[in-house]
Amino acid sequence: MTTQVEEAGATERVRYDDAIVRKFVLATIGWGIIGMLVGAILALQLAWWPANVHEYVTFGRLRPLHTNAVIFAFAGNGIFAAIYYSTQRLVRARMFSDVMSKIHFWGWQAIIASAAISLPLGFTQSKEYAELEWPIDLAITAIWVVFAVNFFGTLKNRRTRHMYVALWFYIATIVTVAILHIFNNLVVPWSMMKSYPIYAGVHDALVQWWYGHNAVAFFLTTPFLGLMYYFLPKAADRPVFSYKLSIVHFWSIVFIYIWAGPHHLHYTALPEWASTIGMVFSIMLWMPSWGGMINGLLTLRGAWDKLREDPILKFFVVGITFYGMSTFEGPMLSIKAINSLSHYTDWTIGHVHAGALGWNGFMTFGMVYWLIPRLWQTDLYSKKLATAHFWLGTIGIVLYVVAMWSAGITQGLMWRAFDETGRLMYPDFIETVVQLMPMYWVRLIGGTMYLTGAVLAAYNLAMTMRRAPSELRDPEVVVPAPTWRNESKLKLSEGVMVDDMLDGIAARLRFGWHRALEGWPAVFTVLTIIAVAIGGLVEIIPMMLVDSNVPTIASVRPYTPLELEGRDIYIREGCVNCHSQMVRPMRDEIERYGEYSKPGEAIYDRPFLWGSKRTGPDLARVGGKYPHLWHVRHMKDPRLTSPNSIMPPYPWLLEDDLDLSHSKSKLEALAMLGTPYSIETIDGSEALAMSQAAEIAAEIEAQDGPAGLENKEIVALVAYLQRLGADIKLMKRR
Repeated sequence: MTTQVEEAGATERVRYDDAIVRKFVLATIGWGIIGMLVGAILALQLAWWPANVHEYVTFGRLRPLHTNAVIFAFAGNGIFAAIYYSTQRLVRARMFSDVMSKIHFWGWQAIIASAAISLPLGFTQSKEYAELEWPIDLAITAIWVVFAVNFFGTLKNRRTRHMYVALWFYIATIVTVAILHIFNNLVVPWSMMKSYPIYAGVHDALVQWWYGHNAVAFFLTTPFLGLMYYFLPKAADRPVFSYKLSIVHFWSIVFIYIWAGPHHLHYTALPEWASTIGMVFSIMLWMPSWGGMINGLLTLRGAWDKLREDPILKFFVVGITFYGMSTFEGPMLSIKAINSLSHYTDWTIGHVHAGALGWNGFMTFGMVYWLIPRLWQTDLYSKKLATAHFWLGTIGIVLYVVAMWSAGITQGLMWRAFDETGRLMYPDFIETVVQLMPMYWVRLIGGTMYLTGAVLAAYNLAMTMRRAPSELRDPEVVVPAPTWRNESKLKLSEGVMVDDMLDGIAARLRFGWHRALEGWPAVFTVLTIIAVAIGGLVEIIPMMLVDSNVPTIASVRPYTPLELEGRDIYIREGCVNCHSQMVRPMRDEIERYGEYSKPGEAIYDRPFLWGSKRTGPDLARVGGKYPHLWHVRHMKDPRLTSPNSIMPPYPWLLEDDLDLSHSKSKLEALAMLGTPYSIETIDGSEALAMSQAAEIAAEIEAQDGPAGLENKEIVALVAYLQRLGADIKLMKRR
């Protein structure tokens, strides 16, 4: 252990490791600017499609890079800075291992860098917030274990008997993120950078949104609540408003949140009982969430004069306010009647960014501004710049969110509008997109303002660092020795273990059951795991074990080798970021797209591609709707078939050679997972793909299209698109 301790009677001397916190703070600001810059580029690409300037920087490829950079690089490094700084002070001990701290930091930065390289190259699992492929997922697991051992080792060496509330939320974060990450990323690799998930279709959708919603819960909520409970009282110089409310807040959050994921799948092929459970628990979640907000805001009682002058408190107050707004809006959007309007629209984008920019962003910036003078042992360079950052960010968030609310409601209402004759008022999807363009420009302005504020923070930090002492020493403090630990050892050595243990438990319980629990980190952690696991088990196990939840359809068959290649190209290009493949059982969707989607249609879809946003029309029934040449022209330049389209062009698909070298490996992996491919199909996969490609290329040429496409990627993509919905049409013909 690296903690430097000097015995001095009833006190000990502890030197905290602030060097690791400084590293995480610098990474937070640096990656934050990169992630927000990518977000601004994406906003520009939606408002002005020519901004898709290259194959590797199209909207479909950059969008997962943006979400991963903001969540895991910006927010993630901010979380680690908060945990490493506050945990040492709360337990009065240096981190368990300096080596582990450094491995954690550099390992996490390497993971982020690998994501920044692999995602634009098209290596993606195509799962929301879990796009990174299997080698990177293994690295995340290893680094998370290092982090967990370092954290819990520090708790073991604590010099305080009881754990403060912030530590409860850190524990919940560490154990729950581990569970979510492992179970959502169980895959079978078929190459060094590609894999197929063990779940398919409906099962994959349920597990993904069990993960996706709770990644928001336990990566973007619980650690930031821990941050709030530590840094807000420090900044305000006030105690937390209510200890009892923090107990109710914590246990309600960790138990209820895990159930809410299925509300992302209302009116889809997911059984209704599962999405209804998600809705009920989402609504229940509103009250404990607001309990945390109230506890935070009322902590500022008596500090209102300081609030007017201190930009740090301004960041915290607005951040907590956005937390309250987001945790009201989220349960509201989970109500089926409202979700039927909001889902697949920009309303959800506005909701997500209110939480990300307002809650996560402002809490992070408030913490960073509080930490900078303490970590660099000098005054902040400019409080005026920090205040300017606050106002730029606040106005930017409001512009962004209001624009997306307006766009989403406009979108949803236009999709479901019928004229007096009973026909769709806007049958062409592109008509709804055209109406959103002014709001997309407003979003760009708001996002750019927020980015500018982050740049000001970086400048403020850089100038503060210039004024810092040339040598930054870790702070040393004198703390009371943990005599309670020595007393326990003494009693055990006297041979009265059972009686003394019972006496110790009784003594602790005199201060309340939860006060006693705070003295047992291991028991506290186990109870947290149980509280978290219950909801996931109740929802997922019946889906996995009861076959009637996903009835089979006789006409649904596995993809051909060429169609599978086309599907992987579709995933590589990020098409699912703008196109859903899920026709909901609503009149307007059936009129526009065709027969509503059935659970049994997706039994061979690994991963599922139901999507979460429609910037373009749904594609679940696009097969056979257009001739092959239409798809070729559409991919070469969407304006050739849809004049007002904002979709990027994909001319390289007509130029790049089709690589079939992994066809056999892909089919073998899928066969291992239960897809009924015969040995003959697997062994002859490349020949079968080439034969089907030649047929499609000949048809394209017969339709007056370009010749010589049989060896190009576009043919595989056309094969896949023409397959979508074909099995259901075949079933109806029979």
